[in-house]
Amino acid sequence: MEDSVMRERLREIPAVDEILRHERVVGLLEQMPRPLAVDAIRLVLDGLRQRIRQGEEVETSLPVVAEEAARAIVQRGRRSLRRAINATGVLLNTGLGRAVLAPQAVEAVCEVAGSHSVLEVEIETGRRGSRLAPVERLLRALTGAPAAAVVNNNAAAVLLALNTLAAGREVIISRGQLVEIGGQFRMPDVIHASGCRMVEVGTTNKTHLYDYEKAITPETALLLHVHPSNYRIVGFAEQVPLPDLVALGHQRGILVVSDLGSGSFFDVSRAGLSPEPTVPRIVATGVDLVTFSGDKLLGGPQAGLLLGGEEVIRRITRNPLMRALRCDKLTLAALEATLRLYLEEKTALQEVPILRALTRSLEEIEALAQQVAREAARPGLEVSVVATTCEVGGGSLPAEELPSFAVRVEVAGCSPEEVARSLRGGDPAIFGRIARDAFLLDMRAVSDQEADEVASALSRLTRPPDAECREVGTQESPS
Repeated sequence: MEDSVMRERLREIPAVDEILRHERVVGLLEQMPRPLAVDAIRLVLDGLRQRIRQGEEVETSLPVVAEEAARAIVQRGRRSLRRAINATGVLLNTGLGRAVLAPQAVEAVCEVAGSHSVLEVEIETGRRGSRLAPVERLLRALTGAPAAAVVNNNAAAVLLALNTLAAGREVIISRGQLVEIGGQFRMPDVIHASGCRMVEVGTTNKTHLYDYEKAITPETALLLHVHPSNYRIVGFAEQVPLPDLVALGHQRGILVVSDLGSGSFFDVSRAGLSPEPTVPRIVATGVDLVTFSGDKLLGGPQAGLLLGGEEVIRRITRNPLMRALRCDKLTLAALEATLRLYLEEKTALQEVPILRALTRSLEEIEALAQQVAREAARPGLEVSVVATTCEVGGGSLPAEELPSFAVRVEVAGCSPEEVARSLRGGDPAIFGRIARDAFLLDMRAVSDQEADEVASALSRLTRPPDAECREVGTQESPS
């Protein structure tokens, strides 16, 4: 595009004031602050200018630009962190917040969020108490661990443990366990940040007990075992079992720490998945300390849980970093309520959403998918139920799949990408996945109430002439 033509096209873009006076935008200004609306409009105009400079053919008439600006204003007026429905087929979807809390945990959070709470006060004496005491009692009862502590996530738990127990000294770890834990954070980085010196032993695929034995020096502070909760090395591979590592550590007077990653109190093999060590089983090995996440297979809030001997936990809780990494009252309320459910396994299986999703019968999932397909059916919308598979996700049970059923959605004149974008823009935002040129809504993690919302959203999908595929009624007002 010639410079003169480009300048002319840029001059055709409506001004901010023109758009603010357009009837499509005026009504929205009554529902949200004007500065937010102006900012949204400017972003739209910046996008148009960029597309023109790249040589694209762009419609710049006032009605079209005002409509695009109105959609942007509505999106800007919504809370960024809002409810979503996870039909992606990834049960613990990190982008969608991982574990959904049980109703009892949600109730506990709401109760303490809207009032003062008994966080660090002993009811009987009225004196200052420990915010971790209630959770520690539950963790001891559920796992058999002598003592426990909680911080804000598992990476923090590992960092705090290493800094407390091995700062300035050597930490021995197998090369096959130098994992990346997500967000490009890697175990070697965590070890170095904790102030320890990392000593790698073995090879990527094979590490033997004698590799650890030969690496031990007077400077060795601990042996670190990382469970492969988010990866698998298969084939010609071998790692030292944790009980053998614990025996070596006890023999040589060296602490052994296990980073379990995605810890579970439930034997997932009962849901048809490959066996994974439960937290009580790891504690029973006699390991000095075990750490794991609260918002994965446990089904609680984001937290890092530490279980170990009384002296080890005492040292950890006295580390100044404990203050920086501690949990707030909302996290502790949700965690305590979640742990209470595990006192009766039957209750946990019924109430903890991730456990309910893992153990849900195929018949129930298929029936729910059929219900959504029936309720959503209308001319121009083709919905069908297809067999599929889903994964646990969230750094848990890699390479494991569960059978499931999904609703396959086709809208006349719309691509799968347009359907996905439309449903994401609704309220609640609905997330599915695109597979084999089709948009799928996997129903294993979708509750009965959410299924009604999915069916309602699908029934409103439409493609007006010469417009993008969109969901009727979701773009009219900010919420």
